[in-house]
Amino acid sequence: MKDFEASVAFLGQWGRFQQVVFFLLAASIVPNGFGAFSLVFLTDAPAHRCLVPQVNLTQAWLDSIIPIEVVDGGRRPSRCSRLRLDVVRNLSAAGLRPGVGVNLSDLPREACVDGWSYSADVYRSTIVSQFDLVCRDQWKQPFTSTLYFLGVLVGSFFSGLLSDRFGRKPVFFATMAIQTLFIFVQIFSNSWVVFVVLLFISGLGQISNYISAFVLGNEILSGQVRVLFSSLGVCLGFAVGYMMLPLFAYFLRDWRSLLLATSLPGLLYIPLWWLIPESPRWLLSQGRVREAEAILRKAAEMNNVEAPQVIFEDVDVTKLHPKDRADVFNLLRTKPIRNTTAILCLVWFTLSTGYYGLSLNTSHLHADPYVSCFLSAVVEVPAYTLSWLALRFLPRRQSVVCILLVGGASLYLIQLVPEGVSQLAVALEMLGKCVITAGTALMFAYTAELYPTALRNTATGACTAVSRVGSAISPFVLQLSVYFRYLPYIVMGTLALGSAFAALFLPESFGRPLPQTIQQMHHRGSIRSVFLRKQRSKPAVLSESRL
Repeated sequence: MKDFEASVAFLGQWGRFQQVVFFLLAASIVPNGFGAFSLVFLTDAPAHRCLVPQVNLTQAWLDSIIPIEVVDGGRRPSRCSRLRLDVVRNLSAAGLRPGVGVNLSDLPREACVDGWSYSADVYRSTIVSQFDLVCRDQWKQPFTSTLYFLGVLVGSFFSGLLSDRFGRKPVFFATMAIQTLFIFVQIFSNSWVVFVVLLFISGLGQISNYISAFVLGNEILSGQVRVLFSSLGVCLGFAVGYMMLPLFAYFLRDWRSLLLATSLPGLLYIPLWWLIPESPRWLLSQGRVREAEAILRKAAEMNNVEAPQVIFEDVDVTKLHPKDRADVFNLLRTKPIRNTTAILCLVWFTLSTGYYGLSLNTSHLHADPYVSCFLSAVVEVPAYTLSWLALRFLPRRQSVVCILLVGGASLYLIQLVPEGVSQLAVALEMLGKCVITAGTALMFAYTAELYPTALRNTATGACTAVSRVGSAISPFVLQLSVYFRYLPYIVMGTLALGSAFAALFLPESFGRPLPQTIQQMHHRGSIRSVFLRKQRSKPAVLSESRL
């Protein structure tokens, strides 16, 4: 039997069929940019102070009942305590004035027993102000993001198994429907518990349809078009949604309105069911030769080319041994694949921790959270361009190592920036965000290149699931700044440098065709460091297969 790509070469690389698949799949990723980072605005805490009920107090005591605290060298009103109301009321009734005969620091304090008053300068409402996730319940702010990413973890893992078992297309649309539906249902949450349960379920579909669309496009497209799709197509679709998010949030400053705006675009993708086909490569791996050929003949009509009478010659479906079927244990069964999987999981974990840690930290970069979020989104455009250039011209392993080294070094250097040069610190953080984003985009393609068809989506889903552990803990990594301001950067930088060393032992895939069976993956040889064996790349086969 001829190689798959040789069998479908009659279609060409950039006909109408490929153009439709390319742009529709890229467009389907736009809502993912909304959902992934809407938490930046949904969980942001407006300025707040203890609510003082309507009681008979003089204006002087109303202005003084909230004590002043020193935080990070600055003075601000306390957010979680006030002077005891009954004491202040007695002093006011006695005609005493604060600071005149009364030492405010000697007066007893109490918690915000009557609730909080929230500033509406930036937001009309967030889930923090809606459900009072402050002070003793402040831990729920990062935990909300963690639960969302745990949903993403579970969804990415099981969607990979389901996609390899039942097909790319059904899982792609099912997870898109889950994401759209449960983002919409969150609007009706009447408590924090209900909100996070629905948020977890929406997370099941958030990255799952991204992975399914990514794998579907990589298995339908070929040659340089596939490289363009994997490095720029889906990634720029995500970046477009990310850049639109602060625009929506700026005009819709209520959390329910923002959720409605980010859920409705999902309805626009219903017609895609009749326009996006199943992966012929996956159908062939399942022995469904007639269905694969039917899709390719329809594609030939769209491209105005003539399909051969027999597209796949000498296909023997009995050769599809059960060990080539989708099975997550195949990722651990043999030493070469087990080592590759372990290193990939470490790199994915590191990149995800850094990517989401830096992205969720955007509200602290600039006084305006909308500007900060937009800057964080815009920096992804050069990052994806960088990943495309790396995929186009550079070996995969060396690219990953260099990206991790640059990202780790930039994060380490932030702590050395003088206090008065905050712009340099922001520039270093954006450099780290840029290269880590480029590394994340590159790893999708690199992982897909290393595994055979029967395991490709399972492997990508498993690596993404491990990476979601990193994204789940990233909100709490940011909380380490309470102990030392630069500790989050040190943790993320250390992970990056350690992963760069581990990545030296990954196999190279640059300029090689996609493996179609587990045996072909074994034939690539054992994992060796670049210092022990120099693997030569062959750019001449670039046009044949880059993924």
